[in-house]
Amino acid sequence: MMQNAVNKSLLLLLGLAAQGRIGIAQSADSVTPTGNMTTRRISHTATLLEDGAVLIAGGNLIESSRPPVFKTQSSAELYDPDTGTFRPTGSMMTPRSRHTATLLMDGRVLVAGGDVENPTDERAPLALATAELYDPIARSFASTGSMTTARATHTATLLRDGRVLIAGGAADWTSAEVYDPGTGLFAATGDMNRFFAQNATLLSTGNVLVAKSDPYGPSPYVTTAELYDPSAGKFTFAGYMAGMHNGGLATLLINGRVLFTGGDVGDGDGSSWAAELYDPSSAAFYSAGAMTIGREAHSATLLGDGSVFLAGAHDRPQNAVTTELYDPATGTFRPAASLDSPRELHTATLLKDGTVLIAGGLDLRYWPDDSEDATLSSAEIYHPSTLVPPPELLPVSGDGEQGAILHAGTPRVVSSSDPALAGEPLEIYCTGLADGGAVPPMVGIGGRAADVLYFGKSGNGAVDQINVRVPRGVAPGPAVSVRLNYLGRPSNQKVTIGVE
Repeated sequence: MMQNAVNKSLLLLLGLAAQGRIGIAQSADSVTPTGNMTTRRISHTATLLEDGAVLIAGGNLIESSRPPVFKTQSSAELYDPDTGTFRPTGSMMTPRSRHTATLLMDGRVLVAGGDVENPTDERAPLALATAELYDPIARSFASTGSMTTARATHTATLLRDGRVLIAGGAADWTSAEVYDPGTGLFAATGDMNRFFAQNATLLSTGNVLVAKSDPYGPSPYVTTAELYDPSAGKFTFAGYMAGMHNGGLATLLINGRVLFTGGDVGDGDGSSWAAELYDPSSAAFYSAGAMTIGREAHSATLLGDGSVFLAGAHDRPQNAVTTELYDPATGTFRPAASLDSPRELHTATLLKDGTVLIAGGLDLRYWPDDSEDATLSSAEIYHPSTLVPPPELLPVSGDGEQGAILHAGTPRVVSSSDPALAGEPLEIYCTGLADGGAVPPMVGIGGRAADVLYFGKSGNGAVDQINVRVPRGVAPGPAVSVRLNYLGRPSNQKVTIGVE
């Protein structure tokens, strides 16, 4: 009887799921204004939470331009995509700018490092070693362990085992460390070989590709790359990039390659037009052509259809309002809808509905004569031509809590009466994985990362299937949470299973 009910529920859900995976056509790509943030911000962070809200935290407000005076902020706010408005949430315990914010497997956000204004020298901000956690249920921040060294403009990468790799940053450019959410502590890991970790990308292999430019090396501003192996805790040289990308951005594509865009072509010599790709299968870099304009201090956002949306620039206002799209199928860039305001040092966040929230930043039209207005509180929404729904875990119970998750190789639902065991393989049924995608989803069970054994179409091809192994150390219970995160978007539904 139980299996018949499960089959009927699955059939109904599969039909609905198949409908939900069809992109929603729009008349054209466009940008529309949305509500303003509660304060002006540059160099802040924006993190998509499981409920679809966006956490905006910290950043700087420019109070004067001659000389530049920055006010570092501790305030945080939430963007509600349903109402298009921002509202305050609990403030951070420490003012921060140029910090990192990482969504963990249990739904909390790790906020680490950054810098704050120096009361004795306005030109030399103080790097921070402290870190804190944002709890989206309590809507408040709490302290966690401090980093082993102070860092700002560093990188933070969620590893497949649920830990977070922190690499580089002022004032320790070559060291790296790992944060363990289970203990709340940071521990040193292997050092990098070169300076300036500018971006870090988790590859489908589980290794992390770190790109950097060493201004003190034998070839200033020639960008090199290294690979971090989490199992060994070591970095190895990964080659030279084809172009100069000092301060450029890296975007993981659905096919597993990494797109690098823009940056500074030298020591303040202008914005780079260059783009290139890293192919993990060949461990090689190669040119990806040129963007429509040179970009630096811009944003790069992977859209649900696999294209990349690039917005803003450190450039003249007429260029800083431009956007463009990279199509991985054709390997070309093309112009997209213009922004309402010129922006750099802003954030761009892919929302659950497939649109992009663009918030804050610097508007050079007001710099340096009207420096306060140069820091933006405004926000806008980019609407792609095709909207792709987020990943969704399928339930089998009427209340939507019991997940469509089976003991692997059996018809048995993992439930409170038939719980899973630590180390056991499970079959998870969901929607939202890209057809033929090379990047594994990330699955958390009881707040711990689960090893992904398989991902792709289910046996009948109607939905997607992810096979995982129950992580050890999960607290047992009749309703243990299961979470899914795929290509930066958490599932719009959390389901539960029984674990003993």
